[in-house]
Amino acid sequence: MTTATLTREDATAGLPDAPAARLILPSGSLDDPEYYRRWLATRRDGIGGSDVAALFGLAGKYNSPRRVYEEKHGRTVDQDTEYAEVGREIEGFIAHLFSKRSGVPIAMPPGTLQNLERPWMQVNVDRYALDDTGAVVAPVECKNRSEYQIKDWDGETPPDAPAIQCYWAMAVGGWKHGYVAGLVGGNKLRWFRLERDEEIIGELVEHCEQWYQRHIVEGFPPVADGLEDTANLLAQLWEVKPESIATVDDDQAKAILERFEAADAAVKAAEEARRTIQNEMRLLAGANEIVRNASGEVVWTNKQNGTLAPKRLEKARPDIAAKYRKTVDVLDVDALKSGPDKAVYTEFRARQLRPSVKGSA
Repeated sequence: MTTATLTREDATAGLPDAPAARLILPSGSLDDPEYYRRWLATRRDGIGGSDVAALFGLAGKYNSPRRVYEEKHGRTVDQDTEYAEVGREIEGFIAHLFSKRSGVPIAMPPGTLQNLERPWMQVNVDRYALDDTGAVVAPVECKNRSEYQIKDWDGETPPDAPAIQCYWAMAVGGWKHGYVAGLVGGNKLRWFRLERDEEIIGELVEHCEQWYQRHIVEGFPPVADGLEDTANLLAQLWEVKPESIATVDDDQAKAILERFEAADAAVKAAEEARRTIQNEMRLLAGANEIVRNASGEVVWTNKQNGTLAPKRLEKARPDIAAKYRKTVDVLDVDALKSGPDKAVYTEFRARQLRPSVKGSA
């Protein structure tokens, strides 16, 4: 098969792109305020591919069920990171490399698609996969991932989150297969073909439909979860009034504090167990930086390549520390705290959640 990158007009000519979906919002620039408003409004009306990964707790520190809930109700908290920006910019290169390596022709999709039977199901496909005639036959999910995730991409199937997004695209559009392409560490392409699986798709649709009905249509907020993104979101969600008071039921307060104490104790026990194992590894390594098993494989390392310990250096070698000391501009936090702009200091202080075991502030 000859690799080709067709134009959008080529891809949308003839037969419909998606057997089970229709176009509800053409592609546009998110830098255009009017288009961005329409794009947000469209997203709020349904569940998209990135939402699905979040609803299953697979979006890590970048998305969560609570963030999806807030965004669908119009309370968007800015989460656009440099990582996300780079991902958007590099998407075209990943798609090109996938097409070149796989021999599958690709094309730009026309915009946001909506399922014909379930209008709340939406998807924005990264790229279309085409057959030899130029007809659209499958969605392509493009991902940019860290080198630290290479093990997740070296198996026979893609990681769960992008796989779920690909299955969701198949569910919305009605395609019989799809592709996941990941650029790992900036220089390793991994790609997979996924066949339509009705059991997986059925579970996705059922879970998301129930979630959508409960939390979007009926408006009930999701329960608390332990995802990092939820913590980041809740830290920004409200402009908390100083010294304001919320009242909770005595039994509820007691129960949640007991749960916190138990979890805190479990964390401390796990940290101690982890340190014990690390010390066993250090003892086995001794003065060596690298430890191998009998087969010659590296099983762990103990290299001196961490961050510098400035205080230890200054104490042990003050002459060297003085030689490399320099003056830098820093924010005078104490002056800001006590000066005429102390309200700004308060505004940008981090909030700390401190459970009171004895029930006192």
